[in-house]
Amino acid sequence: MSETADVVAPSETIDDGQFHHLDPRVVQHGRLVGGLVALAIVTGLLFAMMIVLAAVDGMPRWLRLLIPLGVLFIAITLGVLAWRWPSVEHRWCKYRVDRDGIEIHKGVVWRTLTNVPRSRIQHTDVSQGPIERNFELATLHIFTAGTEHSEVTLNGLEHGRAVRIRDHLLLGGENDGV
Repeated sequence: MSETADVVAPSETIDDGQFHHLDPRVVQHGRLVGGLVALAIVTGLLFAMMIVLAAVDGMPRWLRLLIPLGVLFIAITLGVLAWRWPSVEHRWCKYRVDRDGIEIHKGVVWRTLTNVPRSRIQHTDVSQGPIERNFELATLHIFTAGTEHSEVTLNGLEHGRAVRIRDHLLLGGENDGV
């Protein structure tokens, strides 16, 4: 088999018109990012708690116990959210690519449906942050005409799939408005 066989797109077509969920690795990615954010917040709260407890003289004993319990409650809540939220969010995010464009459904509490016709797309980008790169994920950026809400993003795609979607959306066709 030649080296070019690895470059050829898989047999599945990008514009199949079916809804797809994001790559499952986005759950672990979200948990890692959420855990890092929770760790930063709890570290700041612990630092602030130590300053307050050391600086304030004559604080009632019940308050000296209540402050660490509050920080502990916040730490546990953030930890549970960092672990659970990415899987819930993954369940509710899906997208569909067809010959006319892309449709994206996002949101758990506030749900949004975004439909971007190919004729309105000016350009697209695929980006990866360092943590996304570690999980082989990418974010697809779609830019349309206008100033407000002119960028649509879809994060949590497998990098190769994001590139194939980008290329599909940029291909001109009979309905291309440019």
